[in-house]
Amino acid sequence: MPHNDYPLSEVPHSERRGFWSLTLILVGFTFFTATMWAGGSLGVAFDFQALLLVLVAGNLLLGAYAAALGYMAARSGLNTVLMARYAFGEKGSRLADGILGFTQVGWYAWGTATIAILLVRILGLPEMLTIPLMILFGFGFCVTAIVGYRGLELLSRFAVPAMLLLIAVSLTLGVVEVGGIDGLLAMSPSETLSVGAAMTMVIGTFVSGGTQATNWTRFAISGRQAVLATLVAFFIGNGLMVFTGALGALVYQEADVVDVMLAQGLAALAVVMLFLNIWTTQDNTIYNFAVAGCNLLRTEKRGLVTLVGAGIGTALAIFGMHDMLVPFLVLLGTFIPPLGGVLMADFFVLHRRRYTPLADAALPDYLWSGLAAYGVGAAAAYFSPFLAPVVGVAVAALAHVVLGRYARRQAEGRPATAERGEG
Repeated sequence: MPHNDYPLSEVPHSERRGFWSLTLILVGFTFFTATMWAGGSLGVAFDFQALLLVLVAGNLLLGAYAAALGYMAARSGLNTVLMARYAFGEKGSRLADGILGFTQVGWYAWGTATIAILLVRILGLPEMLTIPLMILFGFGFCVTAIVGYRGLELLSRFAVPAMLLLIAVSLTLGVVEVGGIDGLLAMSPSETLSVGAAMTMVIGTFVSGGTQATNWTRFAISGRQAVLATLVAFFIGNGLMVFTGALGALVYQEADVVDVMLAQGLAALAVVMLFLNIWTTQDNTIYNFAVAGCNLLRTEKRGLVTLVGAGIGTALAIFGMHDMLVPFLVLLGTFIPPLGGVLMADFFVLHRRRYTPLADAALPDYLWSGLAAYGVGAAAAYFSPFLAPVVGVAVAALAHVVLGRYARRQAEGRPATAERGEG
């Protein structure tokens, strides 16, 4: 693809892709092992009917959040870190680069370590092979990301249908073993978890990825296709992952579908599922890191940044940082949604759904109104006792509208309702 997937500019309409191409990539991204583990925590805390309600409500909120950002990306041709320039300023946008880039390289370390450790356990390999396998997979999984959108699409065309088939087989066996739907309805929760905490957990499973789904929805032909593809991935795809983990925990006391397949005697299929599940998320994750890195460094050498990111993620995995990073990355899930809230308010309200082309936009280094709004939203999310991601988005968006209009009025001496002029 020309211009190396346009890391520093709008994607032109001549390079836009269709609905199914976009959907396959996004669904492959949301098929992630860690999401199933979160589902396992929910499966033992609710009866089956309450579980379904929590999953539907939580994933609908997550899907709506990601879809709104997806629409913005399709309309503008820009990804999250480039849109951040309009809300935070040229240099202020590096706030988004740091938060999103670090989160993604951390998850890459987790995935790299996970597949190496699981393969050693499943195949009965010597422990000494764990680090060499981390190196192999750490650099191997980034190949499709280096290729770019086309590489991600090619892998997803094969991997997503295959994973759907394997999940369907495993879920069917699990439902049969528990005694069908009647058996599921009869099961009682063994642990307790509030509805608010459960929905926060569901949203938190992939809110970081949802914030960066713009890296692919910017390639959508229309805003409508971007919204539909994002909802399929984050409402249905992510919901399926959480449900799979919940069912596995209920029936087999194992949340990960790979462990469930091993318990079902499907060892060969479990290995295939492990590869596909990890790879389709790893390449998307390191692609996200590269996009953030290109904006941070103002370079179009996306392939080189991808390789550097894979090296950092692999090193973190080797030194055992994945064990310490995951809790911190989950905490960052509280601070990522307010970023999306500021961007949505900036696009839909202050810029009225149209940015000035990036090459023509006279943007200041820092926009204090956007940065302050993010800080207010992040603080509200951190201290919120209920649905922290939703609170963070709403407070950050409202604060940005108020502060942005006030800043514009102060700068131009016009009423606060005047249209904002940056970019």
